[in-house]
Amino acid sequence: MRILLLGGTSEARALAARLHPQVDVLSSLAGRVPDPALPVGEVRIGGFGGVDGFRRWLRENPVDAVVDATHPFASTMTATAARVCAELGVAHLVLARPAWPHGDAIVVASDTEAAKTVAERGFQRVFLTTGRSGAAAFADVDAWFLIRAVTPPEEQELPTRHTILLSRGPYRYEDELALLREHHIDALVTKNSGGAMTRGKIDAAADLGVAVVMVDRPPLPAGVTTVGSVDEAVKWVNGRS
Repeated sequence: MRILLLGGTSEARALAARLHPQVDVLSSLAGRVPDPALPVGEVRIGGFGGVDGFRRWLRENPVDAVVDATHPFASTMTATAARVCAELGVAHLVLARPAWPHGDAIVVASDTEAAKTVAERGFQRVFLTTGRSGAAAFADVDAWFLIRAVTPPEEQELPTRHTILLSRGPYRYEDELALLREHHIDALVTKNSGGAMTRGKIDAAADLGVAVVMVDRPPLPAGVTTVGSVDEAVKWVNGRS
């Protein structure tokens, strides 16, 4: 059995390890992060070229199933995989880690809406953790930002007052607590990525009374088969072999 595993997440790496070597797994990474953590087994790096490119790739490289374990905000790839697999009759599964509870967070629909919220609420010291591409929306907001990302954002996309913190998780609660205190943060802006690797900042913010502005997840395509854990994904794959 041959599986195309759309990866780049800790869940994808765990799934590849659980399936290998009993299942022939090809993990595909988008290639946006330099020196990514690689899963066991065969790996390809780079995009497919949109819907047409992914359709062509699947026709030229037949697989028994596609498992989408990409980041919850990789909505374009998820939509592409769902559409093409349905067209070609390829078995398709989405492994979506559970979202964080909203709690007292201010829930918004986009980075742009998050920036508007920060400006309207008058937050002055903001911990921005929406990734390198998310910083652009805050370029005109009059506040100081601690911007954490794996790779640096483009200079022209940054707020006037900021500090860049290049880092890669997982992050411990104690360290996040210290970071919020050290920089006198009054608002955390984050995407609802879910999972344990970056949950510490949410808990630390709650314990310190720091406001949380949370970008909600994009909806999954209608009709896709979805599981929330690596165990469930392993069961699904084994059930098809």
